[in-house]
Amino acid sequence: MARPMAGFDLDAYVARSRAVDLATFAWDDVPRHPTPPEAVRTLRYMQDVESHTIIYLRSLLATRAIDDPEVATFLACWLYEETFHGIALRRFLEAAGHPVGTRERPRGQEPLSQRIEAAATAMLSRAWPDFCAVHMTWGAINELTTLTGYRRLATVAGHPLLNDLLERIMLDESRHFFFYYRQAEIRLRRRSVARVARLLVDRFWAPVGSGVQPDHELEFISRYLFADEDGVAAARKVDETIRRLPGFATVQLLEAWMNRHVGGRNGHGHP
Repeated sequence: MARPMAGFDLDAYVARSRAVDLATFAWDDVPRHPTPPEAVRTLRYMQDVESHTIIYLRSLLATRAIDDPEVATFLACWLYEETFHGIALRRFLEAAGHPVGTRERPRGQEPLSQRIEAAATAMLSRAWPDFCAVHMTWGAINELTTLTGYRRLATVAGHPLLNDLLERIMLDESRHFFFYYRQAEIRLRRRSVARVARLLVDRFWAPVGSGVQPDHELEFISRYLFADEDGVAAARKVDETIRRLPGFATVQLLEAWMNRHVGGRNGHGHP
């Protein structure tokens, strides 16, 4: 990734877009392997965030993103695939004996802070013709952190069937990341656009799920997935990848967020 990525073949992506393939998944074998309580807690968080995708899309529909034919086409497939990620994770938790209960706050009842954020995003989109650049950059960051989180969970949970499921989900997430990143590369080539996008990311970005789940859950998951040496290296790699985007060479993201919010709590000076 040191050089610009090759083009994203949107037609090929649309042609093979489908729900995550679970036809051959060994559901009956899931309870034969212990699922650590930390992994269950992490899966509940991830399942809720994946299932929240339709709410994110509702906000995007009020922006310029849907005016771009390629972006609009991608978002239709993205929503479909992400929704089934949530369904797959829910089914795994049920098979493991940890069913997902009723959500405390119905998805349609967003807190005031999220409604204000959605309104501000729509206003920014109307005022700034290049809004899609920051949306693509934001999407690239979030898809890469999600993909990295799944990889870390597969490693630390030690559950072979969970690893199998996450591998299937990660195939989708990697394609999502590729689209967002390639779009961001193209749209950030204008220095003025990159400057505004960088300002917004610096000011407002937070890890996936912020505002959807309580902060203490996000901090717990950050410690669980990224506390050891390999986890710190994985977080650093996320930041290094995003720094290759035009205008983002010095951006501070996942590693810096963890150092601010959960750093030093394990007694080793790392998140």
